[in-house]
Amino acid sequence: MLRTLVIAAHPDEPELYAGGVSALLSEAGHAVKFLTLTNGDAGHHELERAPLARRRAEEGRRAADALGVVDYEIFDVHDGLLEPTVELRLRVMREIRAWRPDLLIALHGDGAGHPDNRAAGKLAEQAVELVTVRNVECGKPALERQPVCLLMTDYASAPVHRDDVVVDVTPVTRAKLDACLAHASQFLEFAPFQRGFLDQVPPADDVDACREFVGKYWPDLFASETFQLAPYGRRADATELRRLMPFIRG
Repeated sequence: MLRTLVIAAHPDEPELYAGGVSALLSEAGHAVKFLTLTNGDAGHHELERAPLARRRAEEGRRAADALGVVDYEIFDVHDGLLEPTVELRLRVMREIRAWRPDLLIALHGDGAGHPDNRAAGKLAEQAVELVTVRNVECGKPALERQPVCLLMTDYASAPVHRDDVVVDVTPVTRAKLDACLAHASQFLEFAPFQRGFLDQVPPADDVDACREFVGKYWPDLFASETFQLAPYGRRADATELRRLMPFIRG
């Protein structure tokens, strides 16, 4: 069985930026895991940190079910305070060695945008560089080879992101919609509040209306997902990429 690990900064980002490909990978037989390096406890206009962290963890579990993701791990690090420290580098490296991914998807480590997102990208890169080095100890044995690594694009890294791999995610639109809706604290509350259309949110129990709402305000999420070949990790040619992702175009 092939294995995939998606590393992001906050719960809901694996679903946003790689939810469609994760559902397709799951259908293709991959064991897919999501790992977020903060607990997302800053992302709300009403809830305090502790109850929000608990809620977002439960939302992540429901989102994983919608996509066929087998594990969703959330580090207990405060949202907004993520730093690329040696301690966290070793912790991320431990998770990579424990999961033994063939394919790893992470955020860009450089550029503008949320500091947590860039820190998460840097931590993923630094950890991958050392996963095969036996004498760098983290509680798990070194891997024999690095995973193939791809970069997913968030809102801020889009200007510098290369579309090296394009994935049509329309066959799993419903699964991705439902994964996004599982994060109601974000898609039906915080993001609409921030963007000024909270009054347009339908009742949470009207699932069809909520799907239509998310599709209306986030239309670019449900046609394709694109990935850049990371400058780190194991090199992969077109044949290897198709072995890992048999659904890719071209």
